[in-house]
This record gives sequence, C-alpha cells and structure tokens, in this order.
Amino acid sequence: MLKKILLATAVTTSLLGSAVVSAADKPILNASYDVARELFAEINPKFQAHWKAETGKDLKIDQSFAGTSRQAQDIIQGKKVDTVTFNQVTDVDILAKRGLVRKNWAEQFPNHSSPYYSTTAFLVRKGNPKGIKNWDDLARSDVKLVFPNPKTSGNARYSYLGAWLYANEAFKGDEAKIKEFVGKVLRNVENFPTGGRGATVAFAQNGQGDVLLSFESEVVNIAKGEEFKSGEFEVIVPPVSVLAEFPVAIVDKVVDEKGTRDVAKAYLDFQYSKDIQKLLTTYHYRVQDKEVAAETAGQFQELRLLNPTDVLGTWDEITAKHFDGNGILDQLLAEGR
Repeated sequence: MLKKILLATAVTTSLLGSAVVSAADKPILNASYDVARELFAEINPKFQAHWKAETGKDLKIDQSFAGTSRQAQDIIQGKKVDTVTFNQVTDVDILAKRGLVRKNWAEQFPNHSSPYYSTTAFLVRKGNPKGIKNWDDLARSDVKLVFPNPKTSGNARYSYLGAWLYANEAFKGDEAKIKEFVGKVLRNVENFPTGGRGATVAFAQNGQGDVLLSFESEVVNIAKGEEFKSGEFEVIVPPVSVLAEFPVAIVDKVVDEKGTRDVAKAYLDFQYSKDIQKLLTTYHYRVQDKEVAAETAGQFQELRLLNPTDVLGTWDEITAKHFDGNGILDQLLAEGR
C-alpha cells in the first residue's frame, strides 16, 4: 500500500512539474547590432506581453548586442542564437553559407526580410564649426571623423559605402578618383572602435573627432536624447546617401535543435506589426508600413537613397571586392598608415 502511495505521489509531482514547464516557453536569444539596446529594451517586453496574450505562456528573451560581423562569427563558432535582427545583409548571408540560416532567408519575411531601414548621416558639434554639409567635406584635411571599423561593424560598412557611392557619382565611375577620395575619408578617421556604440561614446562622451558617421536613427537619437543632451549636437543628413536595410532571420539550425521555431517566427513577424512600426519611428528609423510611413513622413528629411546592389553588384560581389582580406578597404587602410 505504501509503495502505491509513493508511486502515486511521484506521478503527481512529475505531472505538476510538466505543467510548470509547459506554462513557460523555452527562452530565445536574439542577436542584434551594437546601437539597438534601447530599441529592443522596448520591443522585447511588448512581444512577451503579446505572446502571453496569444498563448498563455511566459517567455524569456535573452538579448545580445555587438557589431553584426562579430555576432555572425560568434554564431558560426557555436553561440546558440534563435533570431538575428542585424543591420547588414552580408552578415546574414555568411550564416546562410554556413548552413545555419536558410539560403532563401530574404524571402521568409516581407520587404526582403527588412522590417525597417535607415541611412548614413552625420553628427556634428554645436554650431557645426567645420561647416559640414555633404560627403565631400569629410575628405578635407581639417576634418577628423569617428565611425566604427568596417571589418566588424555593419554600421561602418554603410558609412564606407556611402562615401564610395557619393564619389562614384561625383567622379562618374572613375575608380582611381573614387579610391583617392575614399582613402582621404579613411585617413581622417580618428577612432575606429569595433561597434557603433563605441563610436558614439568616443565622439559624444570623450570629445573625439569633428563628425560622427552613423545611422540616421542613431545620430538623431543622440542629438535629441537625454544621455548626451549636454553636448548640444546637430544632425546633418546629406542630400544623397546609402540605403541601409535592417535584415531579420531565423537561425534555423538552432531553433530546430531547441524546438523554438514557432516563437522565433512570431517574434520576427512582430517586428512588422503596426505597434512596433510606430515604435521604430520614435527611434527615428524609416519603416515599411505605408500608413505609419505616411503619418511620420514629416519627421524625416527628404533625400535620395542609393541601394549599393543597384550600383555595385550583388552583396557577394561587394564583399569580395571591398571587405574581404586584401580588398579595397584593406588596401586603402594600408596606404593611410
């Protein structure tokens, strides 16, 4: 009789334990770009509340921030990331080539799997003492720049490509003149931190450089936010700049191992919801939702955006030519030493 009671107690305890586990989903880890901390500090609790309302289950979302090229390498080396919300297409492509993400990842979500986008803009000090207006001012010998290392930061690759695309139009495709111009810009860089947040701190907190190159969203957040308010910075949006897409993807190998595919997909779908699209505009990102874009058009300066793949070939071709070992970026940096 005692054995039956003990067995019944064990079974009941096991069932109760299963009920507790089923009341909460397995945690997911989202890897994102370096300057997205405040944004996802708002997005993640909203999704947790949404998931609880939809499923009745609690969800823990772990979050990782770094330059997206660094994030991609960490994932390749075994970091168990369920979703990526990056700022550089090539860093998702690297994961796809390693079999961690589906090859057709860009077709898994709307707008080339990019729920929002931005461009490269400039942050200058009060009164714009160096008179910065456009990309050509960044090549002047009296101007010092701060932006992250394009080897580790998707943010910085857009800054590099913005300078290249400007020069490509200015010099009508003359590659020798384009290289000379971009080389001057690179030689003017005073600090090359690994990620966008490090660049922000170097410029806004440590007083380095005359111009910070970063995403439009980041420089506007700095200028209007409380953290660096005492600096009294000004935003310069050049009339022509680079289109910066912010791709999202499920890390298929990880979610299939963990059994988290459904929640991972729902999490990325949520980035396209009207609520989050509106939230994104408060962080000065340009969004894909047409209604929200129309409602918030007045807060963004009009400019002409150049898509690198329309001018320079596929991302694979751009990466091989510019960012791979001994590519043009390495050559220009070596010349500037």
